[in-house]
Amino acid sequence: MSTIHKLKPNVGARKTPKRVGRGNASGKGTTAARGSKGQKSRSGGRNRLKQKGFRNILLSTPKLRGFKSFKIRATAINLDRIQAVFNDGEKVNPQTLLDKKFIKTISPVKLLSGGEFTKKLEVSGCKLSESAKKKIEAAGGKVL
Repeated sequence: MSTIHKLKPNVGARKTPKRVGRGNASGKGTTAARGSKGQKSRSGGRNRLKQKGFRNILLSTPKLRGFKSFKIRATAINLDRIQAVFNDGEKVNPQTLLDKKFIKTISPVKLLSGGEFTKKLEVSGCKLSESAKKKIEAAGGKVL
């Protein structure tokens, strides 16, 4: 069984930091591994450089305007697509539309009057355009 006082970090997990500026005999004296002269060799001389590069990134990104609405919108489905999959006398509602893979989750659905429609279907739980409602009733279907 291991105990807390015996725990050690993995080999190579802890690296001893480079000791710079501790005399020439260490090999990292005089310029302290910074090279000679220039902005990067001075104390505090590296931070502004980051801002310069970041400024260009900021300027190149497009401005974000407006907002994204979180309002759940109804999925629009044309009647000709429904006619291709449903049989006469079947019920059309969000659950049956989910089962037949018209929609991915149960969410608001609006039926539009696109294409031909001749099947007798019972529609419930869906929004309808006026012309879609007329087509369904003309074909002998019901809108509940």
